[in-house]
Amino acid sequence: MDKVKPSANTLIGQFLKTDPNFLPTLKTGDLVEGKVMEKSSKMLTVDLGRFGTGAVYRGELQNAKEIVKSLNVGEPVHAKVVNIDNEEGLIELSLSQADKQKAWTDVQELMGKEEPIKVKITGFNKGGLMAELRGLGAFLPVSQLANEHYPKVGAEEKGKILEALQAFVGQEFEVKIIDANSRTNKLIVSERAAQELSAKELAKNYSVGQDIEGVVSGVADFGIFIRFTDNPALEGFIHVSEIDHRVIDNPKEFVKIDEVIKAKIVDIKDGRISLSLKVLKEDPWTKVEELFKESDAVKGTVYVFNPFGAVVNLEHGLQGQVHVTDFGGLPEMRKELTIGQAYDFTVHEVKTQEKRIVLKLTR
Repeated sequence: MDKVKPSANTLIGQFLKTDPNFLPTLKTGDLVEGKVMEKSSKMLTVDLGRFGTGAVYRGELQNAKEIVKSLNVGEPVHAKVVNIDNEEGLIELSLSQADKQKAWTDVQELMGKEEPIKVKITGFNKGGLMAELRGLGAFLPVSQLANEHYPKVGAEEKGKILEALQAFVGQEFEVKIIDANSRTNKLIVSERAAQELSAKELAKNYSVGQDIEGVVSGVADFGIFIRFTDNPALEGFIHVSEIDHRVIDNPKEFVKIDEVIKAKIVDIKDGRISLSLKVLKEDPWTKVEELFKESDAVKGTVYVFNPFGAVVNLEHGLQGQVHVTDFGGLPEMRKELTIGQAYDFTVHEVKTQEKRIVLKLTR
């Protein structure tokens, strides 16, 4: 009895089981690599090997003219499949889309490595800086700038933030990718995150409670930036509440840029060092009950207004508060009191635990 010969379909089935690539398939959106076969102003043909022949047409040639300009016959090229079988029986390709998709793939790989990379600043707006990474537009928010580049301007100088950001255009920054989404075309980078690793290592050389010497590198309405004299690559920060034992309206009253000062480390977290000036000073509130008593007549200078009233500078580095309700309202209070002017007050109450001296204007 003759043996039954396997059919062609059976053989194909066996091949597919042993070699899934026996019948190569492509789908729209796939990235492919091929070699340039022919190049003209109307079309670029690409040898895609086992997939067949690809074609880049005139419209796409214009979109990718910089890429096309650099290509020569016989050279490898990456492309994205737009149509797997057009009217001419060719695989329609896009070079510009492939270039962009490959860039996003590279960016995702870089993000996964969590390593610092360098980018060139190309522009700015009120929210931050624009940069270019692998041909993609990246954004560096102001909040993600390193301390040395953060615009150190006060509330009254916010118009100068744009000037400060503009000065960075053309410079190279070392950043870390913190968000990359090709669907929303969002690529966010951070200079601060790139410095965290090195800052963490440097911060290990210091401890809470240690006194340090530093140079004032910046002053903002919320505090003072200090660059360590023994390690200029490291910067600490003194919050406005840690400058003095009294209320501070403007840190510039206490320090100047490039001034050398001493401070104490009060916290170290994730490479960020918090400093204090006031802990190095004698606390006048420990003697407040000896210096001021209820019903005392005192002279004080109006320092600043706030929603609750006015802060008044007194002797011995202390401050008192006069409440807005004593005047009927803020507009009425401003009519009777002027910042910088001295007035006679009566001590109404001394609250040692709360560090408050309540005053009444002597009329």
